[in-house]
Amino acid sequence: MSDNAVTRRTFVQTTTAAAAAMMFPSGARVFGSDVVRVGVVGTGGRGTGAIRDVLMSSEGIEITALGDLSPDRLEQSRMQLDKTAAGDAAFGAKWKAGFKVTGERVFTGFDAYKNVVTSPDVDLVILATPPGFRPVHLAAAVAAGKHVFTEKPVATDSVGIRSVLATYETALTKNLGIGAGTQRRHQAEYLATIARLHEGAIGDIVSGQVFWNQGGLWNHPRQPDWSDTEWQIRNWLYFAWLSGDHIVEQHVHNIDVANWVLREHPIRAIAVGGRQQRTDPRYGHIFDHFAVDFEYPSGARIMSMCRQIEGTRNRVGEHFIGTRGSTDPSGKIMGPSAWAYERPEKPVNPYVQEHTNLIASIRAGKPINELKTVAESTLTAILGREAAYTGQELTWDEVLKAELDLTPPNISFQSMEVPPVPMPGVTRLNRSWKEHVKGQA
Repeated sequence: MSDNAVTRRTFVQTTTAAAAAMMFPSGARVFGSDVVRVGVVGTGGRGTGAIRDVLMSSEGIEITALGDLSPDRLEQSRMQLDKTAAGDAAFGAKWKAGFKVTGERVFTGFDAYKNVVTSPDVDLVILATPPGFRPVHLAAAVAAGKHVFTEKPVATDSVGIRSVLATYETALTKNLGIGAGTQRRHQAEYLATIARLHEGAIGDIVSGQVFWNQGGLWNHPRQPDWSDTEWQIRNWLYFAWLSGDHIVEQHVHNIDVANWVLREHPIRAIAVGGRQQRTDPRYGHIFDHFAVDFEYPSGARIMSMCRQIEGTRNRVGEHFIGTRGSTDPSGKIMGPSAWAYERPEKPVNPYVQEHTNLIASIRAGKPINELKTVAESTLTAILGREAAYTGQELTWDEVLKAELDLTPPNISFQSMEVPPVPMPGVTRLNRSWKEHVKGQA
């Protein structure tokens, strides 16, 4: 079934057990101390990739529950994984042995996440929906006592960040593991290089540049039977309440590296940005380019640049300058301590390794918790976005404490306005959803 074939009625109806059983045949449950049972919330492209990655990461992994807003995404995910398994013997074996989802463990609708996180057959929850839903899903998973792997970013506004930081504290008290989809922190060349930087290989780091410049991304044409909500969620990249804009949703990876290298988050930012090529309403209301100057407590300045504009040249990566050299943290140091990472013939996939590390920590009884780190990187990106949206120099504390709430109340398949394109000098930091859609403060 294609995206275009799904009607509002299909979304609203609950998948019956019989229909779900046809899509996901019954399988025997396997229990035991060595088995980690995984539930997945959000089975789009990243959620489907995460299913493959977690199965390949460790022994004894079973996928036991799935949830998504729409039945067609569940069906497409299963078809894609079957196709991957047919062409990859190693994954095929893991898929055959580890897929234990039965019809009664497939959930759809806005409350699907509740069913997954409260399932007694789930130990670890993967959260891979659009980021706007992440704070609520994280809180629910931790409240249910589940370990979590969360995709980045973890919020799109200040209210969401404060919720996530509270969830982090709760997870610590419950000794729950939380891994994050900032895979560079599990990538061998970054780990080796940044360890050397922290040992002083280039002296004190005084400045740097981080980039994610690329062309455009996918867009799903609106269908006559889609509600406003359905159209926005199916094109979630282009709406700030769902994605946070591309500086938050995508460029957070490079911003996270800056925070990691400097071992701190910025104290203020000033920025520019706009919407120059992607002006058609099908692209929602987000910007297509940003440039931000972040100031860190040490005095270091990081220039952040990102764009999604067709016909432009790509550049994705990071560079930092110290008092005794410079570095590309993905594997190279220049200067008196010159060094280059020797890449193995078969490098480890960091998308797999991040799951390996989380699961190993849980099995060892010492679960890692990366939620605060990814929350701070997400807030750094929000700080940059809001500096550009408002045209004001903003501080970390201003944005952390702001009454900035981009999420619509009572989300359902309904009429939903598209906020105006942010206007520097007019858009103000403290705004509710109602004020956001009216372009007011």
